[in-house]
Amino acid sequence: MLRNRLAALLILAFFGKADAQVTLGNGDNSLEISGLISTYYNYRSLETGVEEKDKNRFNLRDAQIQLEGRKGNNWEYKLQVDLADILQKSADPENPGLMDAWIQYKGFKLFDVRVGYGKIAWSRSSLTPFTYSPYWQRAEFLRGSFLSRRDIGVDVSKTFWKQRASIDLGIYTGLGEASLGGDNDASGALEYTGRFTLGWPTQFRNREIDDRHVRIPMFGLGLSGRYTKRNLPAGDFFPAGAASDYGIKVIDGTKRTVGIDFAAQWQGISAQFELIQSQLTPSDTSSNFLQGYTRQQTGGHFFAGGWVAQLNYHFAPAKLIISGRYETSNANDLLIGINERVSGAIAYQINGYQSMIKAQFIHIISSESINAGDWTNQFRIGWQYQF
Repeated sequence: MLRNRLAALLILAFFGKADAQVTLGNGDNSLEISGLISTYYNYRSLETGVEEKDKNRFNLRDAQIQLEGRKGNNWEYKLQVDLADILQKSADPENPGLMDAWIQYKGFKLFDVRVGYGKIAWSRSSLTPFTYSPYWQRAEFLRGSFLSRRDIGVDVSKTFWKQRASIDLGIYTGLGEASLGGDNDASGALEYTGRFTLGWPTQFRNREIDDRHVRIPMFGLGLSGRYTKRNLPAGDFFPAGAASDYGIKVIDGTKRTVGIDFAAQWQGISAQFELIQSQLTPSDTSSNFLQGYTRQQTGGHFFAGGWVAQLNYHFAPAKLIISGRYETSNANDLLIGINERVSGAIAYQINGYQSMIKAQFIHIISSESINAGDWTNQFRIGWQYQF
């Protein structure tokens, strides 16, 4: 009899629902099993004189397995891994091998508590799942090289006003994805985060596309902040990869970050805007980050950040998503130049977000000298399938 019930659950999960997830239950315990496979072809138009064409290739972006469970009304947990990224030579902060490993307790009346490894509540773009976007890649400064997207720590959250508003407060190791390496850096410091969100006239989900074609205009506002102060003893360094490509993900010194994001949707039209700004103050007043400027000239700090604006339309009869995006960022305001890009994306929903073909085009208008790219145009087209 138990075998027959299990078989029925499996059949219902695979064929009776469009969400394509297996749900197993036993009393007050439930476990959802799902996954994602996505692959694309990448082509780049290189700068003059550049001959390395190793990025023109097929790539397996995702081979994810996700386990998400609940016990009663108070306990939740999630384990999500990406086998494709575990096997890669270098870690991608936008899409790491271990994506989630946390437990959450909802039994307190005043707040919920989540402990473990997962996304930091600080940016709408970062919190929006990849599968609900027509793009293959987030804006450059939101991918995880300026600020970490995941870390190990504790998050305390509260939703109120009929789920229209929420507050998140977090304490993390502060090394981002590199925290999985084990020890903290020699400073032993932590990172503190906070986020407030407001939706009107009802709760606003972390989604880019208005696939429901809401009849009443909806709006979402988010305010975020992050702070860490790390003073390394002389001769010590951060773990490999912690500072990321731009060298500013963590610094020997103080890093303060504020962010604001706004989103709106109505009748299939949706738009997002997001801005972040970090003030970084190196402990060493002669740091290369300060580019030789005196303390009187800079105040002992420099700024990094950027903003992005995106406009989307969901054309339901044709099962199409069309989107355009502009982004600009600066990894160090003491250097000449900024990163400036425009992107376009189109997605064909064979079966909603479960089975979707996505194409993205990126054009680099200008690049900063830090981690300057060797290409001007990039095109990606591929398929994502959730099971």
